[in-house]
Amino acid sequence: MTNVISCIFGWNELDRAAAGLLGAGQRLAKDLNGKHCVLLVGTATAPLLDELAYLSDTVHIADHSLLAKYHSETTLSGLVQACRSLEPHTVLLGNDTYSQELAPRLAHRLGGSAAGDALSLRTEGETVFITRPVYGGKAQATVALRRAPAVVWIRARAQAPAQRQSRRAEVSPVALSLQPDERIKIVSQQMETRNGAVRLEDARFIVSGGRGLGGPEPFKQLQELANAMGAEMAASRAACDAGWVPATWQVGQTGKKVAPELYLAIALSGASQHLMGIADAKVIAAINTDPDAPIFGHCRFGLVEDYRKVVDLLRKKLVDLQR
Repeated sequence: MTNVISCIFGWNELDRAAAGLLGAGQRLAKDLNGKHCVLLVGTATAPLLDELAYLSDTVHIADHSLLAKYHSETTLSGLVQACRSLEPHTVLLGNDTYSQELAPRLAHRLGGSAAGDALSLRTEGETVFITRPVYGGKAQATVALRRAPAVVWIRARAQAPAQRQSRRAEVSPVALSLQPDERIKIVSQQMETRNGAVRLEDARFIVSGGRGLGGPEPFKQLQELANAMGAEMAASRAACDAGWVPATWQVGQTGKKVAPELYLAIALSGASQHLMGIADAKVIAAINTDPDAPIFGHCRFGLVEDYRKVVDLLRKKLVDLQR
């Protein structure tokens, strides 16, 4: 039986990214006429296990005291041991920092092939093909992973979620033999502060500002609009580098990759590096005074106008509609 593994980390929530990762694994296993296996790394709660059991064919728990938190070496060793016991055809990971670090190293140790930033996956025979952005998002490349297992980290939030099954999958532990690795020590960890109630990557609506705003003050006006929309705030790299807003707001190739239902870009030109971060947005709308701004070539709705004449009117209209 061909096994497709979706790797879920116990210290994460079953959020939109995890749902997309499970969906990609479920569909790939179906294409291969194989089995969708969830590999849960670390300790998990009973509700999480129960939910995973209805989103896969089997659930395997790789639990160990050394896997309670992420460690680049022990987590990798645990993954290697678990994958060797399950003999996967393909291993899928999300696009969090840990997964991006682990994927190529895991593929090397398993004697397989690795690829990342996959927008989509398909199969031809036993070969997995992925589509991924290249040249800063200006083009897309198709990559064939001919050496098994294929280890791929994907743009999880851009994937359709897994379909819940009527039958509960079998849950079983994976035997691990791990030792502390003293070569790498975690000196400190910092938790990223959130702009609002949800993470920017999980936001349904985003209001984003660019260099054209001219300074930090206009972002307060955009924040009022975002509040009226129930949206989160974001910004271009130029605005973040200028110190106008926190670096955690940055969206783009070197920032966060988001997939909202609506991305409203205000006074933001739309350089290719920024567009790479919003490629998975369902709808992009833009307000800019420059009719030749690149963002207009990628948005569904565009308005050539000074944002100062639009933002406050839009906010008031939204407030009136909510009364």
